[in-house]
Amino acid sequence: MKIRINTIAGALLAAQSTIAIDLVTTDPNSIKTAASTIAHGMMSYYTGNLTGGTPGLLPGPYYWWEAGAMWGALIDYWYYTGDTTYNDEVSQALLFQTGPDNDFMPPNQTKSEGNDDQGFWGMAAMSAAELKFPNPPSTEPQWLALAQAVFNSQALRWDNTSCGGGLKWQIFTFNNGYNYKNAISNGCFFNLASRLGYYTKNQTYFDWADRMWDWVTEVSLVSPTYQIFDGTDDNLNCSQLNHLQWTYNAGVYLLGASVMWNQTNGTAQQVWEGRIKGIITASSVFFHNNVMYEVACEPSNNCNTDQQSFKAYLSRWMAASTKLAPFITDLVDTYLSDSAAAAAASCSGGADGVTCGTKWTTGTWDGTYGVGQQMNALEIIQGLLIDQVQGPVSNETGGTSTGNPSAGTGGDTRPGAPTSVITTGDKAGAGILTAIILVGLLGGAWWMVA
Repeated sequence: MKIRINTIAGALLAAQSTIAIDLVTTDPNSIKTAASTIAHGMMSYYTGNLTGGTPGLLPGPYYWWEAGAMWGALIDYWYYTGDTTYNDEVSQALLFQTGPDNDFMPPNQTKSEGNDDQGFWGMAAMSAAELKFPNPPSTEPQWLALAQAVFNSQALRWDNTSCGGGLKWQIFTFNNGYNYKNAISNGCFFNLASRLGYYTKNQTYFDWADRMWDWVTEVSLVSPTYQIFDGTDDNLNCSQLNHLQWTYNAGVYLLGASVMWNQTNGTAQQVWEGRIKGIITASSVFFHNNVMYEVACEPSNNCNTDQQSFKAYLSRWMAASTKLAPFITDLVDTYLSDSAAAAAASCSGGADGVTCGTKWTTGTWDGTYGVGQQMNALEIIQGLLIDQVQGPVSNETGGTSTGNPSAGTGGDTRPGAPTSVITTGDKAGAGILTAIILVGLLGGAWWMVA
């Protein structure tokens, strides 16, 4: 993909100003002002609202999934700040990309769309429902129904032909990575299932979340010490792992586990509490002096465009989890506040003096810029307002989004729960890895926690 350099982006390299983002992490007005500045910078990259643009899409090199993640960040922005500046664009973008079956499978993306890509758009719709983002007109798809459609379409893809279940990374056989079962695709499904259960109080969703957690732990995508590894190849019946760890994987499972803790009691709740604490403990690998960093690529300066945005999702879901599992607040407060201060310091670049960089550990702008860098800083800073806002609603506590339990199924029935059990035999066997996955599986990672 060619890197987009336009007049605005080109100017960012022209000079580094000393203006910077002035953030007082304990002052709501300071936080809101900082978030507004960063959100404005992020939206400067968006061209879908311009003549000839496609609503919802970011220009290259940004892929479709990251646009969905960005709209989720702007739903959060409205939720935290009350600023409606971008609401119309958010609604237009989400509704334009729903596709003919209202399941976020639009024709302009379907050929290359993966389960994780669809999952990020589905989670944005779920956020809109549970945070009471303004509902679309009655003639348009509704937020809850869109999230249900993503969940249902993915439940139908549960794959029992290898590894005892799970979702493949890719939806279609002709895409590279079809034989890869990765943490983020399965984590998005787990996250969405738990949140749908919370919102609707339908036990089926909780059952799916439980089964997904059981599966990712059985194949060791989530290790006994709660490290979350990138993925595994089902041509090898998931017997080997790519041990790379990414911030967004920790975040997506943390929020799902926090929802499950919130909706259980007794022994089950104690089990989920242990899992949550385990994820947070394992996530220490992503912090240096309490400041978040992408350990797999930042030290070597080789984060790609996708990876430049990953810190946004650990930031987003770490803050959100404190509303659902309040006992973690003391465990993550320092991470969130110190990282937010460091992120603000990184937003001191470009001709405008407030462009955000990749590395928060340097104390200043590192010369990089983009949607991901802006979104990272936006989520960690606006998340400081989590104590100022209401938690997610359900259909029993003021939720107004209309659902459709059979959305995404092509019929009038809801997918049932998977029934197979992983056995030793499921993990045995051999296959051929793609070159990129082979490097991950055999090369390992020097920074991996033992």
